[in-house]
Amino acid sequence: MIDWHNPSYFDLPDLRMAVFEAGEIHADIPSLVLCHGWPELAYSWRKVVPILVEAGLHVIVPEQRGFGMTGKALNDAGDESGVPLYDMTHLTGDLANLLDAMDIEKAIFTGHDWGGFVIWQMPFFHPARTAGLIGVNTPYVPRLSDDPIKLFRAAFGDDFYIAAFQDYARAEAIFDADPAHMLRMMYRKSGGLEESVELPSDSWERIELLNMLKDDEATWPGVPLFDDTDFQYYVDGFKRAGFRGGINWYRNFSRNWQNSEGMEQKINHPSLMICAADDRVLPPDMAKGMPSYIDDLETHIIDDCGHWTQNEQPEQLAALMKNWVLRRFT
Repeated sequence: MIDWHNPSYFDLPDLRMAVFEAGEIHADIPSLVLCHGWPELAYSWRKVVPILVEAGLHVIVPEQRGFGMTGKALNDAGDESGVPLYDMTHLTGDLANLLDAMDIEKAIFTGHDWGGFVIWQMPFFHPARTAGLIGVNTPYVPRLSDDPIKLFRAAFGDDFYIAAFQDYARAEAIFDADPAHMLRMMYRKSGGLEESVELPSDSWERIELLNMLKDDEATWPGVPLFDDTDFQYYVDGFKRAGFRGGINWYRNFSRNWQNSEGMEQKINHPSLMICAADDRVLPPDMAKGMPSYIDDLETHIIDDCGHWTQNEQPEQLAALMKNWVLRRFT
């Protein structure tokens, strides 16, 4: 259905985007744009796409700015001056520009992890291009009361991964030196939120990624998520583009917060929120406040599922997505 080694390429403003596509465009059902997170690739949707296409849906899966076969922005000099090229204006702009390139008016934007943060901003930056929204694990988070990085440092300390990522070139140098080591630590399936999980050090509780990597791999909790073939695909993707582009997304938290001043925190588009019961980074409780900001909202929780939903429970995820789309858009 999709050859994940051979994308199509679209020349967008300041970006040559690698895109995978399956299914037929319909006049009455919007296409679905599936947005990956960090550290992920378009490949993360490989088990979901066939189920959606079999249901008659048209699916577009971009490798996003800074990742894999797309790589860095064309105007990115590869130094700290390129950080602003990865802010929310550019990330949402890429999705709207991709629709232009494919001659598609509107789409249902679906996002997991960081892709979720991006798609929840489409109603503010490109409302006319947005038919609907599907958040996977990542809830809609309204604008915070203060600079997010300031709040993260106060709550979790300077070694919390998002705070540590603000030091330009530090994290990517460590990750790029041994992508497989870093990805083996990230791509693991852990137990449920109510289970007692033995952690090798306190840094795991505080999500201090750079310190977590220092712990003996034999003590890492959970079990590997991928077989050797799938894991190697991810390793090759991050060897190709490096980690810098994705980490630059994190370096725009403050800029995005500043640029969103004055935006009314209200979403009027049909929305679906799919939570994972055992996600320790984005637990279902984070989605409880969403009805205050989204009137047309449907929410589901997938049991026995951690953070990597497309890989842990692809059938349940795809079923919730296709059923909602076919009910709401046909």
